[in-house]
Amino acid sequence: MDQACIQDIWRPKKPVDSELYKLHIFKNEYRRNKTLLFVVQQTADETCQWAAEFKRQVQEGNITSLTAAKDQAGRLWQQHSESYDERRAVRQPSCDGQKYVTRKTRLDGETEAIYRRRIRLKKRKLEGLKQEDINAFPPLKNDLILRAARGEKTEKVPVWVMRQAGRYLPEFQEVRKEHEFFTVCQTPELACEVTLQPIRRFPLDAAIIFSDILVVPQALGMQVDMVPGKGPTFPEPLETPKDLEKLAKDVNVKEKLSYVYDAITLTRHKLEGKCPLIGFSGAPWTLMSYMIEGGGSTTKAKSKKWLYVYPEASHQLLQLLTDVIVPYLIGQVKAGAQMLQLFESHAGILGHGLFSKFILPYIKQIAKKVKAELPEQYKTVPMVIFAKDAHYALEELSQSGYEVVSLDWTIKPMNARRLAPNVTLQGNLDPCVLYAPEEDIAKYTKEMLKKFGTQRYIANLGHGMYPDMDPEHLAAFIDAVHRYSEEMNQQS
Repeated sequence: MDQACIQDIWRPKKPVDSELYKLHIFKNEYRRNKTLLFVVQQTADETCQWAAEFKRQVQEGNITSLTAAKDQAGRLWQQHSESYDERRAVRQPSCDGQKYVTRKTRLDGETEAIYRRRIRLKKRKLEGLKQEDINAFPPLKNDLILRAARGEKTEKVPVWVMRQAGRYLPEFQEVRKEHEFFTVCQTPELACEVTLQPIRRFPLDAAIIFSDILVVPQALGMQVDMVPGKGPTFPEPLETPKDLEKLAKDVNVKEKLSYVYDAITLTRHKLEGKCPLIGFSGAPWTLMSYMIEGGGSTTKAKSKKWLYVYPEASHQLLQLLTDVIVPYLIGQVKAGAQMLQLFESHAGILGHGLFSKFILPYIKQIAKKVKAELPEQYKTVPMVIFAKDAHYALEELSQSGYEVVSLDWTIKPMNARRLAPNVTLQGNLDPCVLYAPEEDIAKYTKEMLKKFGTQRYIANLGHGMYPDMDPEHLAAFIDAVHRYSEEMNQQS
C-alpha cells in the first residue's frame, strides 16, 4: 500500500449532536494518481470551520441525501485543509487550538471491517487485477439477453420493458410519496431499490438501472426540475448560442455522476446474478432538444430552429454532449452495467436530411469511442440504439456500430429484418396493447413473435410503460413471450 494515502478525518474531542450528524462515509478521491481513502466520522464543534459549515447546511435542509452529504463533506474538508500529502497520516487543523495534529481514529467494528475490505481491494487493484475481480459480483445465472444481443442461439426470447421500474407499480408510488424524483435518482440505495422492484415481481431477463437521461444536462450545470403533472422542466433553457458559455466545460463525469455508478454497483450485488443489468444514456439530439425547449414539446420547433439558424452552435452543443456521454457510458460498464442502451427518443421529429447531419454522426461516434476506450475485459458488452420513429433510417442505424437496434411499434418487423439483417432487433409491441384483456395480450404477443422469429431478437415494448397500466397485464406479456417462443423453438 505504499502508493495509497489513507486519511482518517479526526474525531473531535467535544462532538455536538453526534447522533444526528454521525456519518460513516467512504469516498474515493484521485490526486496525482494516488488513492485517497478518507472517513468522515462525525461533525465537530464550532471551532472546526469545515464541520461547523457542514452542520449549518444540514440544519438548514440543504443536504437531503447520503450522496449529497458525501460530496459536501469532502468539498468542505478540502476547502479548509492543506494540500494532500503522501504520508499515511496527513496533518490536519485541530479542534483544540493546536496548529496541527496527527491523529489516528479508532473505528467501530462494522466501520473497521469495511475499512479493511477497502484496503484489500485497493491492494488487489494495485497488483493489476481486473475490476470485475475487485467488485466480485455474484455469478450471472441468466445470460439470455446477452446471448441474444450478440446473435447467439437462445432457447427462448428474452424480454424486458422500458420504464419497467415506474409509476405503474404501487411499490414505486410508495417510494415517490417520500422522495422527490431526482432524489431517488441521486440516492444509490433508493435507485437500487426501485430498479429491483420489477425484478421481484416478474421473471424479466434484464434489469435497467433507475435513473434519467437528464442527469447529463445536470452534470453540465443546468437545473432540471421534475414538476408534477408537467414533467421535466428547465427553468433557464438555452435560447441563443451565447448561452452555451453557461455550460460547464471539461466535466469530471466520474465526480458529477458518481451516484449513478454507485447505484449500478450496489444493484449488481443486490441482483445476485438473477439477470443482467442495463445502463443507459440519452443521446445528444434528444438531450439538446430538452435543453433548448425547456421541457417536453410536440413540435420541437425551438430546437429545430437551432439546426437551421445556428448550425455551427448546434454541432458544438452536440459534440459537448457526446464528450460527456462517452465517459458516462464507459463508467457505467466499469461500475457493473452489462449492457448499454442509447435513447434517441426525439429522432422522429427530424427528417432524413437533418437526421444524417445532426444525429447519425454523433451516435456513431459514441458507439465507436465507447468500444475503443473500454478495457479489454469489457469489449463484449453489447450496445443498443433506440431511435424512436426513425423508420426512415433503419439501414443506417443497423450500420452505426450497435449490436442491437430497438424499434418502436410503427415499424413492420419484416421490413426491419430486411433492412437490418446483421443486427439483433428489439421491440416492438404497442404499449397500449397492455390495456387489452390478458388473453388478447397473449394473442398480440404471439403474432409479434411469429413476425420477428425467435433468434437475434429481444422482446420489448415499442416505448415505455404508462403510469395507469395494470402490472398483471405486464406479467401476461412476459409470460406469453417466454411460453410461445419456447414452443416455437421446440417446433422448429
